[in-house]
Amino acid sequence: MNIAKQSAPKLIALLGGTFDPIHFGHILPAQETAKWLNAEQVFLIPAHIPPHKLGTHANAKHRANMVLLACNTDPVFHLDNRELNRQSRSYTLDTLKEIKAEQPEADLYFIMGMDSLLTFTTWYCWQDILSLCNLVVNIRPGYNHQSLETLLAPELKDRLIYNPTEIQPQTTGVVLIHESQAVNISSTEIRAKIQSGKNYSQDLPTQVYHYIEQHKLYR
Repeated sequence: MNIAKQSAPKLIALLGGTFDPIHFGHILPAQETAKWLNAEQVFLIPAHIPPHKLGTHANAKHRANMVLLACNTDPVFHLDNRELNRQSRSYTLDTLKEIKAEQPEADLYFIMGMDSLLTFTTWYCWQDILSLCNLVVNIRPGYNHQSLETLLAPELKDRLIYNPTEIQPQTTGVVLIHESQAVNISSTEIRAKIQSGKNYSQDLPTQVYHYIEQHKLYR
């Protein structure tokens, strides 16, 4: 495994991304979602070559190091670097298969935003993904659920649930909707601030900020 071995968790939340860099827009919603789910661990999974992007700005080592520093902010977080060790594109299905093989008794919840949900049926082998985990989709508080259902593909609409207590253990294929407070920070905006010499220290953990400054990233 790519993470330190501990007693087997019952519920693991997974959050993938390029984390280029990781910031509070990733961290705070993940903490809120983990608490809502009663997740014992959140795996932060930096992608090496994400299928939907041309590349990253910081290399794999720097991005992994920044995620590791972010993990110091909350013991629920764990760096999972398996995708960085691949020499091919990172597919969610492959990652889920590996984690499920390592943690067969754990329920897996893959965290995503609404934009990702709306395009989910275009993902590689999306039906197989749903055979291994549940999706937990963060939406803004007060968002009209009927509007969401109207936008969704029929294959996903029938899977919607709004309360995690309705899900039985070892269930997969559920799309769980979570009203999460949005944090309006993006990696793109942080990189732009760095390039223009603006202050960005409030957008990410102090250790991550110092790491970026020390290594002169995103200049």
